[in-house]
Order: sequence, then structure tokens, then C-alpha cells
Amino acid sequence: MIDLIGELLSYSFILRALTVGMLVALCSALLGVSLVLKRYSMIGDGLSHVGFGALSVAMALNLAPLQISVPVVVAAAFLLLRISENSRIKGDAAIALISSSAIAIGVIVTSLTSGMNADVYNFLFGSILAMNRGDVVLSMMLSILVLLLFFFFYHKIFAVTFDENFAKATGIKVDIYNMMIALLTAVTIVVGMRIMGALLISSLIIFPALSSMRLFRSFRGVIISSAVLSMICFFWGITASYAFDTPAGASIVIVNLLAFGTCSAIGLIPQREKE
Repeated sequence: MIDLIGELLSYSFILRALTVGMLVALCSALLGVSLVLKRYSMIGDGLSHVGFGALSVAMALNLAPLQISVPVVVAAAFLLLRISENSRIKGDAAIALISSSAIAIGVIVTSLTSGMNADVYNFLFGSILAMNRGDVVLSMMLSILVLLLFFFFYHKIFAVTFDENFAKATGIKVDIYNMMIALLTAVTIVVGMRIMGALLISSLIIFPALSSMRLFRSFRGVIISSAVLSMICFFWGITASYAFDTPAGASIVIVNLLAFGTCSAIGLIPQREKE
């Protein structure tokens, strides 16, 4: 196992994927706790579909995919919040509306230009070969920005997550912090899509939070556990992908699924002892 990890770390493209991926896994885990508790976890899935549409258009126009996708997905996140808050279309319906439209646009644009080639497959399902040096630098900068904003506004995010009415009563501008959560999620989704793929990136948001909630009851405990668990699962997912020659995104999801099953089993032990 040590030899395998040593061999894994000897490749520069894997080091790039691990560098960006660990940061994305950390950002996704932190934001995922709030999104899951607010029953808005599928926003990641919706925004990833928007990201695929933006990437398809960028490829068709020979533009830089990451630089185009970030502002488009951020705009979609704001639009999604506005639709949910100010219209009759709520929550999951708004996500389905935007995500299905975006992925349809992406498929149409792709079919009319380059066709369903290897690049499109990588955007859909992820590839550790997709990150070049420019992407790594930009992705690291964006991920660090997400982490700094999350920790700086941690107490506000905590208040907004658990009780928006109480937060409003204490003078917190709830709409602004909801938008900030959506903004940070959008940036994280776009950065992580290159490795995880548009169809799998939402798993980094959902799985660590759900697994940690099986073990801990406090918000801080779930946050810390989710962050640690997400990075561990990402590392072992990449390792499994290299060892068994399987797609990186799918391997990471399977490791997260195993972790969720393990945490669920451990969480049941105290209940059995009480009985």
C-alpha cells in the first residue's frame, strides 16, 4: 500500500488533481452541511448541469472553459434563489427547471459543434487529466477564497442555516448570506467539475454531511467531521481510481458511499444499546 501511494504521488498530473481536489472536497463538505440542513442540497446538482452547459458553449467558441463557467454558474445561483423566493416555483422545481434547460443547451451545442468527444465525456464524468497548470492556479485561488469567506462569516452562516426568522430578528441580513452561500457553492461546483464531472460533483456536497450527521449532533462537530471525512474519501477515491484503472469521479463517489454506510452502522450502535 505504501509503495502504491508513493507511485501515485510521483505523477505530476495526480498531484495537481489531489491539490485541487482536496481543496474542493473541503469546500464542498463545509458548504454541504448548511445546504443539507436547509434542505437545499440538490442545488449542487442543478448548478453542475448549468456548468456543463457553460463549458459546452465555451468549447464551441474556443474560449477558456473555467473562466467562462464561473460567472455563468454564479449568475445561475442568484437566479435560482430569486426564482425560489419571488415566484410560485419553489425549491426542487426551480432546480429542475434550470438544470434540465442548461444541460439540454449543452447537449445541443455539443452535438452541433464538436460532437460527444472525449472532452465532453471528461466534463460529464470527470478526469484527473483535465487539470492543466493554469486551471490549478485559478482553482486554488478560488477554493482558498471560498474557505476564507466561509470561516470569516461562520457564525452568520450558522444562524441562517438553523433559523432564518431568528437571524432576521437579530439584525442579520438573511438574503445576503443566502446569496453568499449560493455564490460559494457555485464557485466550488465549477472548480470541482473538472475532476468529478457534472453528473457526480454534487456527491461531494451531500455524502460527507450526511455521513457526519450519523455520528455527531452539534453543528461544529458535523462541520469538522464532514471536512475531514471528505478529504479522506477524496484521497482514497483517487488512490482506488489509480489502482483499479476506474474513473476518478465514480471511484470517489463509491468511497463516499462506503463511508456513509460505515457511519450509518456506527450511528446505530448507541440506539441498540439503549434498547
